[in-house]
Amino acid sequence: MIPTPDLLHLTNEDKLHVYDPAEDTFLLLDGLEQDAEDLRRPRPLICLEIGSGSGCVSAFLGLILGPTNTLYLTTDINHRASDCTLKTGQQNKIHLDPVTCDLARPLMKRLRHLVDIVLFNPPYVPTDTEEVLSAQVDHGISGSWAGGANGMEITNRFLRDVKDLLSEQGKFYLVALEENNIPEIRKRMFRDFSLQSQVVAQRRAGRESLYILRFTRADPVHTACSSLS
Repeated sequence: MIPTPDLLHLTNEDKLHVYDPAEDTFLLLDGLEQDAEDLRRPRPLICLEIGSGSGCVSAFLGLILGPTNTLYLTTDINHRASDCTLKTGQQNKIHLDPVTCDLARPLMKRLRHLVDIVLFNPPYVPTDTEEVLSAQVDHGISGSWAGGANGMEITNRFLRDVKDLLSEQGKFYLVALEENNIPEIRKRMFRDFSLQSQVVAQRRAGRESLYILRFTRADPVHTACSSLS
């Protein structure tokens, strides 16, 4: 087993402002560990986590990949999260490069078709639109969970960008809630962006049913056959 990253450096003050790893985080870690060999084999050069929070997930990915020249980029709208991510990397001897920004927007042109692993544990809790807008403006901890209509308002914004970020062999891991309509997400990503998907992990956590989805570029032959069927 790959150890969970050391987060003992995070203070109680940090946890007031930055999402503390919970069941969704640990399920994502499980999904990544399950895919460990497939993640190592292509020797990824660039990894990108959207909404890194504490930095736990990217640090864990670094532990999976081991000593490499991989660039670990992370983004978050919360500057405190960026600070925590940097410290988590230092604590676990993984060099993480946090950028405080909205999703991956400032990085899109430079990372086009270059990212080998993309990770996103989005704000997926269904809320009203006003709440999600307020959370995004405040740049605080509520931005880590307030997802708007169907819990998908922030996720939908990023899903449009994934195909432009992924390298040819790239993998995209997404955390989703049953209420987010998992079948529709998978269908839309294939139909609109030719990204095929698999459920790599799922778990019941209290009242929530959590899923980890893995997206990759569809085989052109598979895409052509599907369009004809």
